[in-house]
Amino acid sequence: MNKLKTEIKWGFIFTAVMLIWMLFERMMGWHGEHIDQHATMSMIFAVIAIAIYVLALLDKRKNDLNGIMSWSEGFKSGLWVTVVVVVLSPFAQYLTHTVITPDFFKNISEYAVESGQMTRGEAESYFTLQNYLMQAAVGALALGIATSAIVAIFTRKSSQQ
Repeated sequence: MNKLKTEIKWGFIFTAVMLIWMLFERMMGWHGEHIDQHATMSMIFAVIAIAIYVLALLDKRKNDLNGIMSWSEGFKSGLWVTVVVVVLSPFAQYLTHTVITPDFFKNISEYAVESGQMTRGEAESYFTLQNYLMQAAVGALALGIATSAIVAIFTRKSSQQ
């Protein structure tokens, strides 16, 4: 477990930052009065997520691998960060939708119906905590794998450099 201390730390940091972002989204009205902007504005978090992975892999390289890290080592480290994020994602989604923004599902369902994107039945069955728990875990896994692979390219460092 000590070998994964850095990855566990950054998985918790990622989750904490994501919860802070959810609070920010709510404060900006993207979960309520400006819900029409939610999908677009939420994409900003991708930049923050990538930055966290960069910082995590740089931390791993500097403090655990004596300043030298192959792509493979970086990718594996990123995968472990991803595992921690995936494990914590149900907790984060639950906290988001019960504490930070308990009206989100009602608001997004209303918006989807009013904008003609879904029927009321479709919206009510799609926008649920159960669906979001699944989407969060699957999304975190897929995006974490891709981010780890790409960030590992830019954070690798050989002994010759």
